[in-house]
Amino acid sequence: MEEMSRNVKEMARRLGAYAVGIATTETLEGGPPSTNLSYMLQGAKSAICFALPLDQNLIEPYLKKEDHLSHNIDNIRTNMLAGGIALEMANFLKQKGYSSVPLSANLEYRGDTRNGPYDEKPPVSHRYLAVRSGVGHFGWSGNVITKDYGAAVILASVVTQADLIPTDPLLEEDNYCDGCRLCNASCASGLMNTDEDVTITLGGVDFTYSKRRHHIRCDYVCGGFAGLHRSGKWSTWSPARFPIPETDAGFKDVFPVAARAYLKRPVLKEGFYHFLVPGYKLEITCGNCQLVCHPDKEVRKRRHKILIESGVVVQNQDGSREAVSPKEAKKRLAAMSPETRALYEEV
Repeated sequence: MEEMSRNVKEMARRLGAYAVGIATTETLEGGPPSTNLSYMLQGAKSAICFALPLDQNLIEPYLKKEDHLSHNIDNIRTNMLAGGIALEMANFLKQKGYSSVPLSANLEYRGDTRNGPYDEKPPVSHRYLAVRSGVGHFGWSGNVITKDYGAAVILASVVTQADLIPTDPLLEEDNYCDGCRLCNASCASGLMNTDEDVTITLGGVDFTYSKRRHHIRCDYVCGGFAGLHRSGKWSTWSPARFPIPETDAGFKDVFPVAARAYLKRPVLKEGFYHFLVPGYKLEITCGNCQLVCHPDKEVRKRRHKILIESGVVVQNQDGSREAVSPKEAKKRLAAMSPETRALYEEV
């Protein structure tokens, strides 16, 4: 198992992973339901988790509202590559005689919760595997952060019956997160709870991060159904400005209206498919908390400044988008017919 553990870690790196670690049923003991490896594979003994970096050169043009497309393509393809690596590794282990299951990077949910996949609970959490196996730390946001790429990484995993040797979590003193909360300042949805933390224990090791509010907030904003920050001074790449409720319960009233409008607006043809989304077609319009967070605090501050000074996105008649001043955005919306304006805000 020492040799096999070395081999699978080397394989992940050779296929493109930036960091890789191994967690076991023992090192995950005491964790939430999404650390139960047997949910995916009866008799599972360990899991390999790895991270792939997003292209750092595409982040600031995306935050500046200069280039929507390039980061979308990079993000989608990095997710697909991560899933492909997991599949290759699972096949390798199966050929060596160990039953193994690949876990895709995203869009895979449990079906046995109260609302099934609509609860968006992962079968096994990549984040928990990552922090316990030393792939990265938890930032205050709850995102996994890494020493070279910050939170701008994509995670995937493989669950296996091979009794691999676990890797240690990273030392907490090496965690660059200083609680700056620029992640929260870059989030239009209000996902992070600024007043309450949550602590989980994995194999006797505690991990703490901010408690998250309902995931529907991220679905609504990151999904592009709305995107105007409460200040009115900047937005995500979504041209929609439907209200973002203060309470989680408020989404049951606004989401259907915003979703119907979403279906009538042009979206990037280079987007991706999500089986829970009306019309299935989705694009990346946010992810700001992930993209702003960088190991160098000066870069973090610069990226946040870029974002909040990027303006407000509006959509032109040909479907293209551009960022304009808040004043100009209001002017353009006011010039639309009521039917067209209803695609972007309450009329």
